[in-house]
Amino acid sequence: MSDAAIGAIVDGRYKIASRLGSGGMADVYLAEDQQLGRNVALKLLHRRFSADPDFVERFRREAQAAAGLQHPNVVSVYDRGAYDETYFIAMEYLPGRSLKQLIRQEAPIDPVRAIDIVIQILKAARFAHRRGIIHRDLKPHNVIVDDSDHAKVTDFGIARAGASDMTETGSIMGTAQYLSPEQAQGHPVNASSDLYAVGVVLYELLTGKVPFDGESPVTIALKHVSEAPAPLLHLNPGIPPELEHVVMWALNKNPGDRPQDADQLILALEQAKAVIVSGARGQHTASMAALAAVGFGGPVAAGGGTPLVPPPVTPPPGDGNGAGVLIGEPPPPEPEERRRRRRWPWILLLLGLLAAGGAVAAYLLTRPVKKVVPVVVNKDVQTASTVLQNDGFTVGTIDVQSIAQNGTVIRQSPQPGTKLIEGGTVTLTVSTGPGNRQVPSVIRLPLKDARLAIAQAGLKPGRVLRESSDTIPAGDVTRTDPPAGQSLLAFSPVTIYVSTGKPVVTVPDVTGATVAVAKDRLRRAGLGSTIFNQVSSTATPGTVISENPGANSQVPKGTTIDLTVAKAQPKVKMPNVVGKTDIAATAELTLAGFTVQPFTKPVRKSANDGIVLYQNVSPGSLVPKGSSVHIVIGKYTAPTHP
Repeated sequence: MSDAAIGAIVDGRYKIASRLGSGGMADVYLAEDQQLGRNVALKLLHRRFSADPDFVERFRREAQAAAGLQHPNVVSVYDRGAYDETYFIAMEYLPGRSLKQLIRQEAPIDPVRAIDIVIQILKAARFAHRRGIIHRDLKPHNVIVDDSDHAKVTDFGIARAGASDMTETGSIMGTAQYLSPEQAQGHPVNASSDLYAVGVVLYELLTGKVPFDGESPVTIALKHVSEAPAPLLHLNPGIPPELEHVVMWALNKNPGDRPQDADQLILALEQAKAVIVSGARGQHTASMAALAAVGFGGPVAAGGGTPLVPPPVTPPPGDGNGAGVLIGEPPPPEPEERRRRRRWPWILLLLGLLAAGGAVAAYLLTRPVKKVVPVVVNKDVQTASTVLQNDGFTVGTIDVQSIAQNGTVIRQSPQPGTKLIEGGTVTLTVSTGPGNRQVPSVIRLPLKDARLAIAQAGLKPGRVLRESSDTIPAGDVTRTDPPAGQSLLAFSPVTIYVSTGKPVVTVPDVTGATVAVAKDRLRRAGLGSTIFNQVSSTATPGTVISENPGANSQVPKGTTIDLTVAKAQPKVKMPNVVGKTDIAATAELTLAGFTVQPFTKPVRKSANDGIVLYQNVSPGSLVPKGSSVHIVIGKYTAPTHP
């Protein structure tokens, strides 16, 4: 562990005030920066990590990268260094509570409030992603929220260094409930993995539960890979459907089906928030229901046309007083006027049918002629226009940049073979040529992201060359040729240079040298050094006993070499044991830290039997602790009489 005493001074600067918490890789303390007079959160790594050179180097690199993230939603990293055989990070101290505590105390959270908090997390992630840093362990525990709901994300870049929280190709690490499917399978991660974790956080904020849980991390990881999360509406019916769609989008198993970047997810959340705040959600459904409830006064025609009113029902003949005609009797003759009135509807119907037939005939005789649209794609615009105009069509054009030669038709609407009325308009999309594009800045981006950015800028990712770099991690882009900002013809190739990490140097042999000489030789070789003192009774104090990594090792430039330096034994005052019994003398010398070497000497007086007669180190002198002391003990033998 890395326990530190309250009141201890770390690195001669940070005075520990209290313990804030503990995690899998470090303990966190509240400390006072005595140089700047401010409180900091001091993270002391567990000592078991400091024994791993690979971890130390990763930690150093990632902490340095995280220190460069200055953003309103990112916890600032102020300082890092070595202390008491381990390493520390000094970070911004925030007095608020973690987002996990907020969820435990208040979830489910109001949708608008949840969106506001998550957008702040996404802004922090976006800022880091643009600088080539992936968090890899985004979770509510790593988000601090103050009383005004201002959120800050911590541990950017540090999660990558942690032995138990790290995610690398071929290994599964991190907090299981917030792992992306690709992390759970040990695949490489990118910005999309952080967006998945943000989707889990938003799911938990809205429902109070994570999408997947289980008895072991492996069980949970398998669920991330193979199971669909429970619909949010089943857990919290008050969640707007618009917001549920955004959450499920972020939780897609395939990274390619998630939002492309943090900007896209922020935009979707802002749109969902606008719908919620305006109260517009559900209006489309309500309006359709309202239309369905409107009465038409009669059956509606199958085509949705004018309502068909059923013909009136003719009452049975009678005398007008309710008396019906007797069965078997012929009906009485109708008056002439009544017969004329009954003929009029049929006459009107016949006239209507004749009129309708005439209208149909007129339409058939006068309808416009339709002609087949010819193929003009890949022709120059002048030739294409002439062909279409000769066929009786009107021509419209739209200019766009493309790889095609200037003036070439690349699309047409309607499509070739479509029938269009004579005189109708055919719209031609005409290329103005590729035009120029500006080389984007892709320094510190992973190679895959750099290729994508160059392609999206309208240029072609070209050759990939490797070079070492003192500042840029292996696998990230160091520069491009042509450099960022230069204007090129669209689709021109751009050469990408990728870092192989720091250049490799040979560790010099500094064992036996003084500390000053050893540190100077390491510095000239491009290496750092950390001093660890060790008491030695054989080596000269102040000289190097050993170095790690060892002499002649090949290590990246900038690696810190651990030097074990000899420290003299502390001196203690020699007690006076002459005249004491051998048992008392041995006990006193042993407790004082000395090694006792006893010798015996014959004595004539029985009173001197078992008494220390002599010690070889003068009483009161200062002697290194652990030194050997010789004592002479009297041994009485009674005289023999003849």
